[in-house]
Amino acid sequence: MSELTLFLIRLAYLAILWIFVLSALSVIRSDMFGARMPEGARQAAAKREQRPPKPARARRGAPTHVLVVDGDNLGERAELSAAPILIGRGPDAAIRLDDDYVSTRHARIAASGDQWFVEDLGSTNGTYIGNARITQPTTLTIGTQVRVGKTVIELRK
Repeated sequence: MSELTLFLIRLAYLAILWIFVLSALSVIRSDMFGARMPEGARQAAAKREQRPPKPARARRGAPTHVLVVDGDNLGERAELSAAPILIGRGPDAAIRLDDDYVSTRHARIAASGDQWFVEDLGSTNGTYIGNARITQPTTLTIGTQVRVGKTVIELRK
């Protein structure tokens, strides 16, 4: 093998190594600080936050809030009238968890008609109901415990 070929192979290997290192740093940055939003999306999100949420009429016996029942954020709650409820470490989460095992945008609780569902948003460590990891939107009832990282969340009335 000629010296030029060996040099080009070494250079290509070094370039691939640097691409891998930079992509790993990008993933770490987005997990720690959240993904960058384009200016137009940021302005649209700010407009949505300025609008007051529509008051929802709760049925008798229907759940009214989500409560953290175990973990570092014990007692934190989010009203279901502001649904969908985003759970994660990101600044846009309704229930913001300080848990190393929780993704920036980990899970979402939303309504469909009179039923409430929990959905994993592609998190690394998963979302669990009991000991079962959920892979698709799953129905929630009052008192069902949802585990996100080391934190346990319940639907309450």
